[in-house]
Amino acid sequence: MSVLTLSADRPSILDALRGPRATTAAQVMGIVGFAALAALGAQTRIYLWEVPLSFSTLAVYGAGLFLGGRNGALSMLLYLAAGLVFPVFSGDAYGPSYFLGATAGYLFSYPLVALLVGSLTDRWTSLIGSGLAMMVGAVLLYTMGVTWLAVAGPYDTLGEAVVRGALLFLPFGLVKMWLLAGAHAGLRRVSAN
Repeated sequence: MSVLTLSADRPSILDALRGPRATTAAQVMGIVGFAALAALGAQTRIYLWEVPLSFSTLAVYGAGLFLGGRNGALSMLLYLAAGLVFPVFSGDAYGPSYFLGATAGYLFSYPLVALLVGSLTDRWTSLIGSGLAMMVGAVLLYTMGVTWLAVAGPYDTLGEAVVRGALLFLPFGLVKMWLLAGAHAGLRRVSAN
């Protein structure tokens, strides 16, 4: 297998989590599991400015990678629904008012990003393919997040929102994405049929 290909040359047991062979129980466990991982990731946060560094995006990307587009999106919708009644987001706030705050654009992007990453990795199953799929997903995440931040956040200009809502996060985000891509490729390799 060439490292520079988008698709792995062999199927993996991991494909059973996202394909038509997945049992209903496995799909439900995956959806609930990745929603829970997003909640846990949101509690691990570093506040440097209005939008915290957190690990919830790992669960967003991971949901798409491991569960596929549909179930990945469903897991993130479950996470958002849980945030209506439980404090699962970064910070102590929850409820409908949280969806009007500065970070709402990022939250609204989660199901769409998981859907996009999952759809791209239907074919892009290699290390490079997974990493590129997450990078495409990150473009969507940052676009929606920064757009909302520019409107609802404390910034005077769109440029300031881009810097504070995306550019400051890129190094950390790239490391998270490529570590996850490596873990996913490694798990695919050891579980190849």
